[in-house]
This record gives sequence, C-alpha cells and structure tokens, in this order.
Amino acid sequence: MNYLLLLAALFGALLIYFKIADKFNIIDKPNERSSHSDITLRGGGVIFWVAGAIYSCLHIQESGWFLAGFTLISLISFMDDIQNLHSRVRFAIHMTAVSLAFYGIGLFEILNFWQITLAYFFVVGVINAYNFMDGINGITGLYSLSILLALAFINNKIVAFTESDFIWYPVFASLVFLFFNYRKRAKCFAGDVGSVSIAFWIIMLLLQLVMKTGNASWLLLLTVYGVDAAATVIHRIYLKQNIFQPHRLHFYQILANEQKIDHRVVSFSYALLQGIVSLVVILFYNRLPAIALYALVVLPFVAIYPLKLRLMASTK
Repeated sequence: MNYLLLLAALFGALLIYFKIADKFNIIDKPNERSSHSDITLRGGGVIFWVAGAIYSCLHIQESGWFLAGFTLISLISFMDDIQNLHSRVRFAIHMTAVSLAFYGIGLFEILNFWQITLAYFFVVGVINAYNFMDGINGITGLYSLSILLALAFINNKIVAFTESDFIWYPVFASLVFLFFNYRKRAKCFAGDVGSVSIAFWIIMLLLQLVMKTGNASWLLLLTVYGVDAAATVIHRIYLKQNIFQPHRLHFYQILANEQKIDHRVVSFSYALLQGIVSLVVILFYNRLPAIALYALVVLPFVAIYPLKLRLMASTK
C-alpha cells in the first residue's frame, strides 16, 4: 500500500473516531492520580488497531494469527476504556491473544515448556508495564516511534527478521497519533486500546528478532520503560502499596507533575534516551557477551533512579 495513501487512511480513520468518541462521550476525566487537568477524548490509540488491520488484510496469509490476537487484545482494551473490566477477564483475554500470536510466529515449535512459561510472563508483564507508563502527552507515541525506527534500521541493515511493512505501518500510525497527542493540550489520549495494542505489536517484533538471531540482547530496546516500570514496582512494594492500582510514582510522573517539567519535554527525553540505548545495543550486540551488554546499558539507569526519591523529597 502506498504510504501516502496509508497516512490519509489513518488520518481519516482517527477523525471519524473523534466524532464517534464525542457522540458517545468516550472521554478521560482527570482525577487525583492524573497528569492532566482537561477532559480529553479517550481511545485515540485505536489507530494502531486500524493500522494492524490494514496491514493484515494486505498480508493475510502470514499475519492471520497476529490479527486475531491483536484484534482480541485491542477489543478488550477498548472495552476497558469505556467501562472498567475485572482484572481476571483482562488477564484471560491477554493470555489468549498472546497464545495466538505465539502460534503465528512459531514460538511453540522452538521453546520448551519452561521457556514458553517465561515468555508468557515476560510478554504480559511488558504489555502491562507499557500501559502503566502511558500517562503524559506524547510518551507512548514517541517512545514507540523510537523503538520502531531502531527495529526498521536493524531489519534493513543488520538482519531481515520480518516484512518491512510490519514495522512501517505502526511507525505511520504513531506519527498520526502524535499529531493529535503531542501537544500542550492533547486532542486525544491513547487509552488502554492504544498502549496495549502498540505494546503487543512491538513485543511480537522483538520476539521475531530474538528468534531470528538467537540473541536476547535485543530486548534492551525496552530498557528505559523497563527500568522505570520495574524500579517503580519495587518502590511501591516497599511502600506496601497495591501495585495494580493507578499511581503517580513513575519517574516520568515525578518529573511532569511534581517538578512541573513540560510533558512534551519529558516524553521526548524518554524517547531520546531509548534511542541512545538502541544505538549502543546496535553497536555492541555482537561485540560483547549478553550479560556484559545488559550491565553496560541497564546499570546506569538503575544508578540514576534514586534521583527520583530526592526529587520527591524536595517537593514535600
């Protein structure tokens, strides 16, 4: 499909969704845990499902299982945006969707039971972490764009691990979404349907890359989100909080809310940092043992994280 035609289709689809969301009052109302103060249309991340549906219709033979899982997880997430669903329902649907995608990429054929179990734990964990990290204007779109562009480079210059459009379609969807979201006052928020669906798509790409190369170092393309999410979970456990409840303790939330740094600056910084990490991984993935590369990339972010506690203390 011509990329200009794709952009036009995605823009049109999102504008139509805005009318639907406005008519049916699909909005995000700020509360005490929100990082925004204005009522805003919710669910703009449906654009990622639209991009996935278009791609799959044009490549149905190789992407039918992906589309089934992608549609299932997008639908349950959109329903959760409209009316909160029980966590058990969401978990069951997430597991089913991931199973369909695993089958589609042939993961069940090459991994043993314990490896498959670990893969489920990792994928579902990343999807939920990606969802929790979606809290300020631009962060989901920019961070996803940073990862996708790195994957496009890897696919084109290092190792061809997937069909190129399978990367470029979510790139264009991210650009269209950012046009309406990366603003001082966003036209729309991604909602669960956006953060969950793009996380699902990116994880499938990363798994394809790891399967093709046999190198788990590529998972470092999720480092910035990964460290913030994991460190925040540990922090909340220390505070004896329910880690499944909404909160404002992520590093980016402290920067945007307590330190009053422009949301767009914080979002761009996260994407830029991940871009730098991606460059390091690309340069050293075949020069350093995986454990050494993980240490080189992850430990500096772990060392920086205590700064969050100082910033929190300074605002009390």
